[in-house]
Amino acid sequence: MLHPTFLTLPPRPGKPRATGLTHVLDKGLPVTTLASLIAAAGEYIEVWKFGWGTAYLDAALSDKLELLARSGIKACLGGTLLEIAWSQGKAQECLDWASRVGFPSVEVSRGVVAMPPEEKWALIRAAASRFVVLSEVGAKDRTRQLTPAEWLTEAEGDLAAGASWVIAEGRESGTEGLYDPSGRVREEVVDAVAASGVDRVFFEAPRKDQQAWFIRRFGPGVNLANVAWDDVLSVESLRLGLRADTVGVGQAELLS
Repeated sequence: MLHPTFLTLPPRPGKPRATGLTHVLDKGLPVTTLASLIAAAGEYIEVWKFGWGTAYLDAALSDKLELLARSGIKACLGGTLLEIAWSQGKAQECLDWASRVGFPSVEVSRGVVAMPPEEKWALIRAAASRFVVLSEVGAKDRTRQLTPAEWLTEAEGDLAAGASWVIAEGRESGTEGLYDPSGRVREEVVDAVAASGVDRVFFEAPRKDQQAWFIRRFGPGVNLANVAWDDVLSVESLRLGLRADTVGVGQAELLS
């Protein structure tokens, strides 16, 4: 069905997009539900991350990877699995397996294990020879938080090592990394990461108030990560100013 066109809305280019990307977190979604979601909202999804090592356990992995590839959605292996493999001296085996089963993209992070930045950059370089790499900056443990300057240094190092995008950590809860324990945005961290090039950053924003904050701050073209599968359409409506939280976003430019 064709979408209506009677409203004046911020421009949203069709896929493949360079900006305004939506990255969805898969926590073990059944393949039948994924198929239904793609039919309803696949045009608004760019990256599908298999989080928390679920790819290692998912009996429907091959079916899901095939479905995502046919739909033009980039499947990404979550970084925690690769971190655990690295900690066991099995990073190469993990990358070999990811390539063999058909992942086009992997996430490289160091938010769980004590991986020095130099080791992370070496892993990015190794992965970038075979995959599109999304790196993640920021710790999942608030006792290991980076300073804003350290966020920027690591993000720039990740990009220089071969990452295509940097993901700024916020966790599924939206209470770590980019956020304080209440979920409020740490603006000094956002400013630091954005200095590496906002178009090359995904901001993890699992909550509606966080998604709206980033859209108001950077516009509909901001890249958002860790979006829940059942929030894909609602995030697109936020981008287009179709919800109370973002009404008027982009309208000044359109009406000037």
